[in-house]
Amino acid sequence: MLDAPISGSPVTVRQGNASIMVGGDEDAFEYIKPVLLAIGPKVTRIGGNGLACQMKIAVNLLLMVEVIAFGEAVALAEKGGVERAAAVDAVLKSVAASPVLGYRGPFILEGKMPEVPLADVTLQQKDMLLALDLARKLGSPAPLAAAANEMMNACRGLGIDHRDFVTAHEVYRRLGGQAG
Repeated sequence: MLDAPISGSPVTVRQGNASIMVGGDEDAFEYIKPVLLAIGPKVTRIGGNGLACQMKIAVNLLLMVEVIAFGEAVALAEKGGVERAAAVDAVLKSVAASPVLGYRGPFILEGKMPEVPLADVTLQQKDMLLALDLARKLGSPAPLAAAANEMMNACRGLGIDHRDFVTAHEVYRRLGGQAG
């Protein structure tokens, strides 16, 4: 038996860039690896059963914190007088750029938020709660996951939780006294 969660949004899966993490017996992994490579080009055996699922939770934690920090950085730049489009462009051309910011970052530009989110606040908060629960069980601190989870709570409070979770940028703007 293997656990093999996929890392990637519908965008990365369509582009053929999905990543698959696999947990379980090494011989079983080698046997099934050609099938997994037909799904996505990046297949990695993480270790024994269950470890790939733990790794997927950790990757989702990182992804969420990265996107939340992006929203915070852009809101800060805007508060200081930088136009939002210029701030997004600067981040996406900087050393802080990443694949997830490349396709999600532009969502915060006027009129670019997708009607159907890639991952709404509820879905992402579920992943953060899994990360926080795992951290608690393992006795591992996760303060950035807790902060990202609180931003998802703030999105709920503002009634914008139906949007893609990059909408946390709007929370930062409102907290900073910028127009909604």
